[in-house]
Amino acid sequence: MEFKDYYAILGVSPDADEQTIKKAYRNLARQHHPDVNPDDKEAEARFKEINEAYQALGDPERRRKYDELRAQYQNWQQRGGGDFNWSQWQSAPGQYVYTSNVAPEDFEDLFGESSPFSEFFSSIYGQPRARGPERPRRGRDVEAPVAIALEEAFRGATRSLQIGDRRIEARIPPGVQTGTRVRLAGQGRPGRAGGPPGDLYLVVEVEPHPQFERDGDDLTTVVPVDFLTAAAGGEVRVPTLDGTVKLKIPPRTPADRVFRLKGKGMPRLDRPTERGDLFARVKLVMPEALSDADIETLRDMARRRAA
Repeated sequence: MEFKDYYAILGVSPDADEQTIKKAYRNLARQHHPDVNPDDKEAEARFKEINEAYQALGDPERRRKYDELRAQYQNWQQRGGGDFNWSQWQSAPGQYVYTSNVAPEDFEDLFGESSPFSEFFSSIYGQPRARGPERPRRGRDVEAPVAIALEEAFRGATRSLQIGDRRIEARIPPGVQTGTRVRLAGQGRPGRAGGPPGDLYLVVEVEPHPQFERDGDDLTTVVPVDFLTAAAGGEVRVPTLDGTVKLKIPPRTPADRVFRLKGKGMPRLDRPTERGDLFARVKLVMPEALSDADIETLRDMARRRAA
């Protein structure tokens, strides 16, 4: 049987007080919780190990027994090892240990019906069992990452998701941003003993767009304007997420001037009938076709300005 160094697992010294042990457990459990690390077997194993260490060290009586075993085990190692006598430390047949920080039914939700404790822990302290009749309990919430295009964030989108043995058609409302959590009530894990189901949270990531940059509900785009139109004035067409619009360019418009198109940005998540703005930044370009006469006219202009 493999000896477990529970102090090393929690990253605390053997003389750590109760509060230090509890704080270390909470920090590590939060970091390695299966809900934070879905489908990560290494994190799952680490979470079990952390919980087991806290079960041993977080209870004064169990910690006392563990400290005595640990001291004897270290002395045995220093004497050169051999066959360690585990029998004097084993729990009595049929002995049970009650979990105080993660209930056995919670472990069944997380990991199935497998034991939450190692052979070492179960041999020393006994087997876990539930505390009497199970009370109705709400099911666990579930998070699912969802990537969508900017156009889908503009109009809204649907995604077909497999949650356990269920397939769910999830609706994503217009106006979501990267990091938005869309709650689907009652679509999480089923409850236990008649308890209600948990919720499903879609964690949205809006993919970058080749034409628009987003800042909250506002968008920015670059608009090519030929220098003749910028100098003399005219109109250009500006793309938006719901079609193109005309933008009047006044005479003497410099490069990088920004025009604000009110209400042409993204819909607001909490007020979908309202929209942010679109900012069009001018980029000066050469006209598509210049005749020889056009070029000569420009030369005349340049000579007059230089005179």
